[in-house]
Amino acid sequence: MTYQTEPGDHADRYAGVGRVLVIIPTYNEADNLSDVVARLHAAVPSVHVLVVDDNSPDGTGQLADSLAAQSPRIHVMHRPGKGGLAAAYLAGFGWAIDNGYDAVCEMDADGSHIPEQLHRLLDGLLDADVVLGSRYVPGGCVVNWSPHRSFLSRSANTYTRIALGLSLSDSTGGFRVYKTPALDKIIRDWQPPQGYCFQISLAWRAVRAGLTVTEVPITFAGREYGTSKMDSSIILEGLWRVTSWGLQERLRRARATISGTAP
Repeated sequence: MTYQTEPGDHADRYAGVGRVLVIIPTYNEADNLSDVVARLHAAVPSVHVLVVDDNSPDGTGQLADSLAAQSPRIHVMHRPGKGGLAAAYLAGFGWAIDNGYDAVCEMDADGSHIPEQLHRLLDGLLDADVVLGSRYVPGGCVVNWSPHRSFLSRSANTYTRIALGLSLSDSTGGFRVYKTPALDKIIRDWQPPQGYCFQISLAWRAVRAGLTVTEVPITFAGREYGTSKMDSSIILEGLWRVTSWGLQERLRRARATISGTAP
């Protein structure tokens, strides 16, 4: 499937956003990485990319190095082994903050996040602290997914919304962008959960921190090459954590009400 770069004078359009870093975690994504990075720079030429590779046995790390050697806008972080998405992103977030970027974007390496739609997230960031790319707001959609996978995703988001009292339609998605001061506030003194609920936890922490969080519609495309790392057991484990967080939050509020400290 081909996506066209969306129109607009992007050089001036995002001057207020500042320096943007797109973090792309990888593990065995040699079939996809070059295309994703090329499309990303065709869509928004000014952004920088940080590939965080977990010592992929298929040579993704070496491919990332070759791409970085051709462009000063591409950077690579090599990690010693497969440590999980949360750990990879947390390492990338720290690198972005240390290197003075003004905004940080999460993007999958498998092509499911459409690089040509990054503009939508950056547009939203002009008036928000955090922008979530959403499959489930008007204008958003999913392609190349089975009915079973779509049902699981929608159900997980509905359950999360109820359990945590969130107003977000898509708190599980991983195509999102943060202003760096907001990101620093979210991750400070944080031990992130692993697995499916990592993205939920980030969104929830942003809301609880009083940050402005908005959603913009995106198209989510199921991968065409490589193997998905998601299955039903990962989703169920994540929802168990969400249940625990929701119960803890209700208990905290009840105690605050009893003690007279509730807002």
